[in-house]
Amino acid sequence: MTRADPTATKSSLTEGYLSQPAIMAHGAFDWFQFRGTLNLEGLTLKRGELSTGAYGEGYVDRRHPHAYIHEALIGAEHSFAGLQGSVFAGRGFAPFGSDDPMVRPFEKFPVNHHLAQVLERVVTIAAIRKGPVIGEFGVFGGDEPTSPSASPNFSRFGDSWSTRVTLLPFGGVELSGSLANIISPEVRSGHGLDQRKSSVVARFNRETTTSWRYAMLEYAHTGERDQGELANKLSSILGEVGYCANGVIVAGRVERTDRPEEEQLADPFRTPRPEVDLSNLGISRWTTVSGSISSPAMTVGWGSMRPFVEVARVAVGHGTPAGIFNPEFRYGATRMWMLSAGIRLRAGSMHDRMGRYGVALPSMEGGNETMSMPDMPGMSHTSMTHAPAKCAL
Repeated sequence: MTRADPTATKSSLTEGYLSQPAIMAHGAFDWFQFRGTLNLEGLTLKRGELSTGAYGEGYVDRRHPHAYIHEALIGAEHSFAGLQGSVFAGRGFAPFGSDDPMVRPFEKFPVNHHLAQVLERVVTIAAIRKGPVIGEFGVFGGDEPTSPSASPNFSRFGDSWSTRVTLLPFGGVELSGSLANIISPEVRSGHGLDQRKSSVVARFNRETTTSWRYAMLEYAHTGERDQGELANKLSSILGEVGYCANGVIVAGRVERTDRPEEEQLADPFRTPRPEVDLSNLGISRWTTVSGSISSPAMTVGWGSMRPFVEVARVAVGHGTPAGIFNPEFRYGATRMWMLSAGIRLRAGSMHDRMGRYGVALPSMEGGNETMSMPDMPGMSHTSMTHAPAKCAL
């Protein structure tokens, strides 16, 4: 349940959802590896989820439903000459920025979701690792999904690329930098605004059998270009922390993000898609301070239920260029609240580092645990990091 006070209607709205329903699978057979995530939000979130400040794929002030095929990749790893390498291909995340917000300690996605991740693309990713240094390079089609069930424009595969370098200086600490060149993400056929993206992320994750500590700081920048000429600059800085002890998870987030403003349709939560230059009203700047607390999970077998409450204080002002966008006219206020409460339902394990594949998935040290798959005929051992059972989201 979310109450947004006020939102794009200039009034308060309270709505309920089944949010982020997903089925995740991973496995290996000899050299062959598979990773998949089926996202069912197209069935449960057609109208979008109230999230003041959110935008993307034709939605505004609501988080859009993601594609049914969120991840479906196959790949292999191999060691040679003291190096570890992997190649993965399919539909998933390009090697850029931070992890999917779905696997971070908040239910609400940050405003910067479309600045800080590049997801649901047909992609081929090569990664190589030497000791504490990981390098990734991916090529993909720049077009974003036009709906949860839409197939990618396969003719555009290879028109865009991204790269990420990660340093693991000591246990639990990651430093990464990313660059991306994305052709016409908003216009499926091409000929829309291109994006030049950069990101810097510092991440800390330390786990023991009874506790979990997490922190992340990221800066993301996107320059939108029209035939090579800079049209808009969008930047975001975000910091979040999380702590768990005795099964109780508390988390906080501070974010300041620029958002491109477009003219609304008759539905105040929709904007033109594909975007048109004439609908550009300017840039807004969103500052959000969020807090979350989750009680200890109630477990039954492989399943668990974890109640949570989140509160966000949202402020919006003019960005650069301000254009003609007026937050008072849109919302009736420049300061807003969001209150969310619900229950996380989980059975089995989830992909804790969604967006990293093969040798690009850092092996956690410094007290972190690993979870191995059960022995099955013909299967090799694979592992993935996860929070202690009492602290799993």
